[in-house]
Amino acid sequence: MRYELYYWPAIQGRGEFVRLALEEAGADYVDVARLPEGEGGGVPALLRLLDDSALALPPYAPPVLKADGTLIAQTANILLFLGPRLALAPPDETGRIWAHQLQLTVTDLVKEVHDTHHPIASGLYYEEQKAEAKRYTADFMARRLPKYLGYFERVLERNPAGPLHMVGSAASYVDTSMFQVIAGLRYAFPLVMKRLEAAHPRLVALHDSVAARPRIAAYLASPRRIAFNEQGIFRHYPELDA
Repeated sequence: MRYELYYWPAIQGRGEFVRLALEEAGADYVDVARLPEGEGGGVPALLRLLDDSALALPPYAPPVLKADGTLIAQTANILLFLGPRLALAPPDETGRIWAHQLQLTVTDLVKEVHDTHHPIASGLYYEEQKAEAKRYTADFMARRLPKYLGYFERVLERNPAGPLHMVGSAASYVDTSMFQVIAGLRYAFPLVMKRLEAAHPRLVALHDSVAARPRIAAYLASPRRIAFNEQGIFRHYPELDA
């Protein structure tokens, strides 16, 4: 099956969690909005999908995955769909639900990371809410981020199959998602993460093991991997990294 991923072409954003799973599995996929407009790609292709009045089950926002004519939206929902098909989820129902639960918790964390630079409204520029962002981020660093990282560290510690997988004994989409979380946090808050990582050695080891996986390593070294930037979810503003 050839998958079609619809997401903004210049940012990693929430679509990157889907891209990483597809890359780890060696799946046949096309990142539609990154194709030239002359080949039916670009942002116009993404907007056509979102504005298609003929869709009975329209998606609200990207990322959207098209698979054999079926449209699936929401990052965690897409990964729930892809996991068994790409051999990136446990074979049993309990394991799949557990993986989905963890991915939903990742989604919660990502939302809070986004709010460090947009605590009031997404429609306002960061520069219009800098004071509020600094106050929000201080609380996020002091309480919320350590709580999230501590939770995921305990999940790794309690996995009887080994410390390098979030779920079971094989690679899953939760592993690639946790890699992206740690990589993004390191970009956005390098000083804070330097302090926090010592208390979370399993998460660091998981990040490093995923980065070294052959397909992921090849992807990270390729132009398919969009660089972190100040338009995505993980943004580096030095005044927030304290």
